[in-house]
Amino acid sequence: MATIDKTQQDAEKLAAALAAVKFVKDGDVVGLGTGSTTTFAIKELGKRVKEGLKIKAAASSIRTEELAKSLGIEILDLGFLSKIDISIDGADEFTESLDLIKGGGGALFREKIIASLSKNAIIITDASKKVKKLGAFTVPVEVIPLAYQYVFDQINELGGKGVLRSVDNKTFITDNGNLIIDADFGLIDDPEKLSTDLNQINGLLAHGLFINITSKVIMSEETDIIIFE
Repeated sequence: MATIDKTQQDAEKLAAALAAVKFVKDGDVVGLGTGSTTTFAIKELGKRVKEGLKIKAAASSIRTEELAKSLGIEILDLGFLSKIDISIDGADEFTESLDLIKGGGGALFREKIIASLSKNAIIITDASKKVKKLGAFTVPVEVIPLAYQYVFDQINELGGKGVLRSVDNKTFITDNGNLIIDADFGLIDDPEKLSTDLNQINGLLAHGLFINITSKVIMSEETDIIIFE
């Protein structure tokens, strides 16, 4: 695999973020995702708010909420929203059919709620995230702690190999107080079926397969902006 130039990758992330922010209009309620690519978009929105753009936002993580507030963006309680005008988020992998794997940052549950509420769910990525078939990146699964072993076993029954996520040798805990199982299913032939199968597991709060949710993917590749929709 070719070495990814981080400077080039960051330039592509920024370009995609700037393209996405152009879709935000005065008065919009904006869903804000989590991750390095989305951070570029949030910072750009903060600049535009200082210039007079009037928006309110819902955050997919505590980290995103803190960043947005520091930039003067008003944050609404996600639990009381019935719709979001536009959301901007990143992805770990995507295909041209707009199937995604998300959740590398551990915020997949709130990200999925925001995307589901959004009239225009936009994903922004650099070119490295585009794949022909999902599955090189593991599928994150957020699980309620008391159901951990059951969910772990059910993932194995579906052909996945689960690993409990840890960071710095400590078990990773989501903003919701839950655990993450990173499940390796190999390359996924039928993401929609796997998504449906995972949804049937009791105690599984959310998984990182985002199917039939995304409105468009804005990808930056070198100097080009490519939109898949």
